[in-house]
Amino acid sequence: MALCCAGLISSAAAQGLPGAETVYASAPPRLLQIRTLLADAGRQTSTGSGFLVSADGLAITNYHVVSDAALEPKTYRLEYSGADGTQGAVTLLAVDLPNDLALVRVDKQEAPFFAFDKAALDGTLPKGERLYSLGNPLDLGFTIIEGTYNGLVEHSYNDHIHFTGALNPGMSGGPAVNAQGQVVGVNVATRRGGQLISFLVPARFAAALLARGREAKPAAGDLRKDVIAQLASWRGALYKSLSEEGFRDRVFGSYQAPETRSAWFECWASTNAGASPKPRASINSTSCKAEASVYVASDLNTGVVEVNHSYAKSIDLNQFQFATVLTQLAQPRLTMGGTFRKWYTPQHCHEDFVGITPATEHPPLRVMWCAQGYREFEGLYDVALVAVTQDRADEALVSRLNLQAIAYDDALRLGESFLERLQVSR
Repeated sequence: MALCCAGLISSAAAQGLPGAETVYASAPPRLLQIRTLLADAGRQTSTGSGFLVSADGLAITNYHVVSDAALEPKTYRLEYSGADGTQGAVTLLAVDLPNDLALVRVDKQEAPFFAFDKAALDGTLPKGERLYSLGNPLDLGFTIIEGTYNGLVEHSYNDHIHFTGALNPGMSGGPAVNAQGQVVGVNVATRRGGQLISFLVPARFAAALLARGREAKPAAGDLRKDVIAQLASWRGALYKSLSEEGFRDRVFGSYQAPETRSAWFECWASTNAGASPKPRASINSTSCKAEASVYVASDLNTGVVEVNHSYAKSIDLNQFQFATVLTQLAQPRLTMGGTFRKWYTPQHCHEDFVGITPATEHPPLRVMWCAQGYREFEGLYDVALVAVTQDRADEALVSRLNLQAIAYDDALRLGESFLERLQVSR
């Protein structure tokens, strides 16, 4: 009969081992390093971690760990190396693109495996609980990292657990467990520029993928069609939510402009007031950005949603010099060139003057609309909308709406709603 974690944890605990040692002592038979290899050369191109979740060899890892094999199975293949010394092939069964998870099968039978923490599945895990993250960082060998559960990350569309622990490359896809060895989350990312700020995918998403994919057959070809369908469905739900929550009005100098009501945006302000040499035009800006990106491939992360406003006022510039400043502020920003050409069609832009009536409320606008399509994701576009007020020679508001991976009709509706809320407040 296959063993889950409880028996091994109890045996280690009976020996008087402290928390981290107890967890790690029982972990090796259930931990995997997952390697992506060039099929022809047989050499690894990347490594990650994974963990067994059933006695017959089902395992969870991150989608980004196996994405090359998912999208290009003729070029890449997967294999595993167990912390207990076992090795073998990995078969990809199913993916959960929005939550960066994958379900795979390895050639293990009657194997010990990890169970999920019920409190984590129910969303009742208390903040401050000690967790232990397991994985193989930088191909240095299996490691255990102690950290703290801090609940879900705020201002994020995707549910991620804030884990106070030092995750490193190669630990992606490994489990984060409680003192009883039960899975609370899956290692996924760390915050660059911060210390001990890491993120886990909540266990409930891994449990749902296991339930959905338990009877899945190995993919006859690649999983590209499934990835495309999941991206379109997820982005459709995101933009539906954004549209339903709508905009609220904020005052910027002499103007009133829209900001989103969605709680999953984080907003920051900046100014050039302290610049040296002394600026000849004051520029005060706000930027609200959604944490809603999704990993598709090693050279494609998409999902940025951004609302920016810059209030500019001349200090000692004439109207022509001030117009030059506005032109620089109003450049549309779409990802182009380099490796992105394989994903995107060429950018197309249209510029026009829009006079919204009544003029007493809405200033005349110079509007730029730029869009580029995705070559493989039919019906999805990246869109940049930029509006510059044209009612004064010495002050203006430059407003920007950036939308990635959106259906074109959804972009038109959001753009129209955005422009309608640009008003004069003086």
